[in-house]
Amino acid sequence: MSDKRKTIPSLVKDPKLIERRREQIIEAAVHLFINKGFHKTTTREIARASGFSIGTLYEYIESKEDVLYLVCDAIHAEMETRLREAINFNGTGLKTLKIALKSLIRVMDQMSDRVLLIYQEAKSLPKETLRYVLGREEAISHIFVEILEKGIADGSLRIDEKNVKLMADNIMVLGEMWVFRRWALKKHYTIEEYTEKQIALLLREISVSD
Repeated sequence: MSDKRKTIPSLVKDPKLIERRREQIIEAAVHLFINKGFHKTTTREIARASGFSIGTLYEYIESKEDVLYLVCDAIHAEMETRLREAINFNGTGLKTLKIALKSLIRVMDQMSDRVLLIYQEAKSLPKETLRYVLGREEAISHIFVEILEKGIADGSLRIDEKNVKLMADNIMVLGEMWVFRRWALKKHYTIEEYTEKQIALLLREISVSD
């Protein structure tokens, strides 16, 4: 299994220029992939939307799959950054879990099109690259492993240690549900109501006290 970040060769030697140009490519590709899908989007369209020629595009990537990889990696990085920034790790595990779950659902809502993009298109990546991309999601899930373990240690959460990973994955699914089922859930709940209901149901199972 590969858990190393893929190195994409570039004909350009300036690292800052590579980063800047790839950010342009990612933003252009995200909108195209969301609107047209990965397979129906051409590299020529990506180049045009990025603001440069097809020849220039290939100075920064080798294939359309490279672009998809960069897009998936950037989306996961943004999700993880936003989630970690929103979490206050100074409180109890219980308090932190409440904040983290609210942050997760809010981030999923704000990035819903991009989250859907990963689930719809990541399967088109080469096998080794796909393993890395899926590993990035595991890294996000591990944030909740850390929080649950903290709650066990400080006595604010009640959960068997052997079930911590399962519960962390379950929490991720609660956030993703708002993305995948939002069209139905919005008929009955605002995002705030959905969040509070899910927190209440979750804590009923694992909190020692509120």
